[in-house]
Amino acid sequence: MLTRRQLLQLSAVAPFAPAFASPLLADDRVFRHGTTLFEKLAYAPGFTAFGYVNAAAPKGGKVRLAALGSFDSINPYTMKGDPANPGVNETLMKPSLDEPSSEYGLLAESVWFPEDYGSVVYRLRPEARFHDGEAVKPEDVIFSMQSLKKNSTQYAAYYKNVDTVEKTGDHEVTFTFSMKGNRELPQITGQLPVLPKHWWEGKDASGKQRDVASNTLEPLLGSGPYQIAAVRPGLSINVKRFENYWGKDLAVNAGYSNFDEIETQFYQDRNILLEAFKGDQFDIQLESSSKQWATGYDFPAAKDGRVIREEIPRLGVSGMQAWVMNIRRPLFADVRVRRALDLAFDFEWSNANLFYGLYTRSRSYFNNSELEAKGLPSEAELALLEPLRDKVPSEVFTTEYTSPSNKTPQDRRKNLRAAQGLLAEAGWKAETSGNRQVLKNAKGETFAFTITLDSEAFQRVALPYVEQLALLGINANVRLVDAAQNERIEAEFDYDMIVGTWGQSLSPGNEQREFFGSEFADQKKSRNQVGIKNPAIDALIDKIVSAPDRASLITACRAMDRVLMWNHYVVPMWFKAADWIAYWKRVKHPDKMPGYSPGYPDIWWFDAEAAATMKKV
Repeated sequence: MLTRRQLLQLSAVAPFAPAFASPLLADDRVFRHGTTLFEKLAYAPGFTAFGYVNAAAPKGGKVRLAALGSFDSINPYTMKGDPANPGVNETLMKPSLDEPSSEYGLLAESVWFPEDYGSVVYRLRPEARFHDGEAVKPEDVIFSMQSLKKNSTQYAAYYKNVDTVEKTGDHEVTFTFSMKGNRELPQITGQLPVLPKHWWEGKDASGKQRDVASNTLEPLLGSGPYQIAAVRPGLSINVKRFENYWGKDLAVNAGYSNFDEIETQFYQDRNILLEAFKGDQFDIQLESSSKQWATGYDFPAAKDGRVIREEIPRLGVSGMQAWVMNIRRPLFADVRVRRALDLAFDFEWSNANLFYGLYTRSRSYFNNSELEAKGLPSEAELALLEPLRDKVPSEVFTTEYTSPSNKTPQDRRKNLRAAQGLLAEAGWKAETSGNRQVLKNAKGETFAFTITLDSEAFQRVALPYVEQLALLGINANVRLVDAAQNERIEAEFDYDMIVGTWGQSLSPGNEQREFFGSEFADQKKSRNQVGIKNPAIDALIDKIVSAPDRASLITACRAMDRVLMWNHYVVPMWFKAADWIAYWKRVKHPDKMPGYSPGYPDIWWFDAEAAATMKKV
């Protein structure tokens, strides 16, 4: 969805030149058409289309998508219930999918900010309209920022340093920040979804006052290329093309929004979802299971070419997916215990026997990128880490982190012995119970916990892990729940261990606070799934957020990566640097894919000729 983790550097004619001066007079401000992290924007003013789209793609047809889970609301801006996002509210800026950190004007036609990054000014397009014909105004932007910060944990974290937002012209809005030097803030404000103030402050057809903080199934008023056409609670959402869409001729929209109708279906079970795809119930499947990818697509339509399978290389960062320990629970409070659980996980066996050798073991929160910590800390990293020496594991300074390896039976035995030693140091001693070992502490409590999953695919990985843990005397069991129940469990932090993910970009920033920051450890529905409250990590997040340049950002990310990994908050799983996509050939994508996203359904289109051919099969 959003490319939210982006650190800003405004495009300039000369690489690394200051994007704007900081004059006293507003008339001296030089507004630009886009923003970027790196040296310069790929697309100059006046560009006609992004290079990865098919600008001549036909408009028409319907695409059917699938999502796992359920929903009881289509208001994505509330923390209540299980909301879905119908995607009808546009943002100030639009990301390009072939650049890691660039955005171009959408609702806003241009942007300016001073050299100290202490504020940002957006000029709105006068022609921008909501679907009821009302103009998109500065008042809508102000309302959106204030409402989302108030009602959403994620937006509150993301826009924490947005101090004020005010109207500074008929089509101009200014965000002022509570800190200077945060190069990301001017860019991420461009990712703000703009809501219609007049609609949300009005009443629905029954006379009830609308409320951004509450659930609703009333079709939302948007400003984008689609409007909500039908909602079946918990089952599906249909959006259809809005024929009078104000932005259809913008360069950033060329080759986008090619389908006349998009239907998103919701499924409670991953296996049922795959069977629905095989039965031609929806059109595009982004596969995440290696087993399914290797064995699950052996069906007639895939054999005769009606279904196409592709592995599309993915650029950027492969974030962390892991067994997540809830350190709010005393059982996982000791780092030695957490490290022992890491030693007990046999990735190599799982990769060979369950994953068909398709994965690489994770060793970083920024896998496969320049942000990943390797070797020993550099001089620049040490400058950040030395003041925190008494707050971080000593290994941060002396040893490169590597995930445990179980390439041979000898490795497995060695790792289990090491795990057993760490558990003993942490006060867990083995006692014999019947014909098996049981770990107990000085209080006589047994070492037992539950792994909560919403996928049978992960269950087949968890069960061998449980067997390895049993060799240490740990009583772990697996609890399988449906997707909706799992969402509630995770929102309330009501788990011992789960599968967690942290998606990252090449431009980490403010979102790291919600991932790993102390202030979000106890905020329900936050993405601090582990429950981390670590002042050293808080300090390094501040360094990431306030990094003055790319080199400083890389240094801060590597330093934080070391501290996270050596605290053993998670048992790392695996990653792949490609997307596995299967689709019915009635839909097509550009020959040149953008690299940072598969772009579906945004840049895909309906092939009427292929659809007609399929009907004859």
